[in-house]
Amino acid sequence: MRHLLNTLYVTTQGSYLSRDGETVLVRVEQETKLRVPIHTLGGIVCFGQVSCSPPLMGLCAERNVAISFLSEHGRFFARVQGPVSGNVLLRREQYRQADSEAFSSRIAQAVVTAKIANCRSVLLRALRDHSDSVPPNQVSALDAAASRLARMLDDPALHNPDAGVEAVRGTEGDAARTYFEVFDHLVVAQKEDFFFRERSRRPPLDNLNALLSFFYTLLAHDVTAALETVGLDPAVGYLHRDRPGRPSLALDIMEEFRPVLADRLALSLVNRQQIRGKGFTKTETGAVTMDDATRKEVLVAYQKRKQEEIQHPFLGEKVEVGLLPYVQAMLLARFLRGDLDGYPPFFWK
Repeated sequence: MRHLLNTLYVTTQGSYLSRDGETVLVRVEQETKLRVPIHTLGGIVCFGQVSCSPPLMGLCAERNVAISFLSEHGRFFARVQGPVSGNVLLRREQYRQADSEAFSSRIAQAVVTAKIANCRSVLLRALRDHSDSVPPNQVSALDAAASRLARMLDDPALHNPDAGVEAVRGTEGDAARTYFEVFDHLVVAQKEDFFFRERSRRPPLDNLNALLSFFYTLLAHDVTAALETVGLDPAVGYLHRDRPGRPSLALDIMEEFRPVLADRLALSLVNRQQIRGKGFTKTETGAVTMDDATRKEVLVAYQKRKQEEIQHPFLGEKVEVGLLPYVQAMLLARFLRGDLDGYPPFFWK
């Protein structure tokens, strides 16, 4: 089994990353702040005014360590990676099947089914853990939403082999609305600073949306890297169609993980008061951003979460959370090669 490697997140503005043999140096104002052996890294994520030397980029390309550049507040800019790896026959099969409506629908059905089930699990877990601190009317709303999601799992669009991708997207959209309509009820602390009215993305318009968007960006980086590792093209998806500059396949696989790896962690940080409202600022444009201290707290929590172990429902063995994107990418590649009868999405229990 593949080992979980670290992701180096660089948030200090003005940092300069360079190479010293087989080591990554992080320097700030000519002073070396950190030395990290390249073999311990799976990726580097740079926030804001952070630069890298060409020799370091070359080393990372050789060792398959992707470097992602984001704005200081988490908006994706660009990604530097080495030569495309993996079996060219696998990518050709991926491209061929992406042109098949029936095959695309099959993958989309699996992904959306897992997403709906995982959203429902998040609601049920909240009912179990916070029923004493949630008002009775909100408990009823959460219970009703969980029931609606359960019914959606039986929607013909998710089971009929003749259902098209558009039908699957329609069911996914209905499920997302049902889930986010009660998402605010999952916040049981700091309600004045962290509330949820609706999903806002570009830009996020409140503290909780800013936190969710940040986690989704981190998750997109990890899923993209996992797909590239097994030889798949992150840009060619099945549920999400092709669009220049968009990692459509990464967005497909992300759907399984958003509720359990991003949403739950965001809620945990808020409800346990590990982050505070004062760490967020609204700009003149209405966008909400995190300060440096809050961003570092979020990154530490995300890294710790990735180190936890869970039982993978399909493999039947314990897997570190950080390896889940790689496992799902590997299973998708095996399905495309014909080694599996279907793609087994990730169901959280």
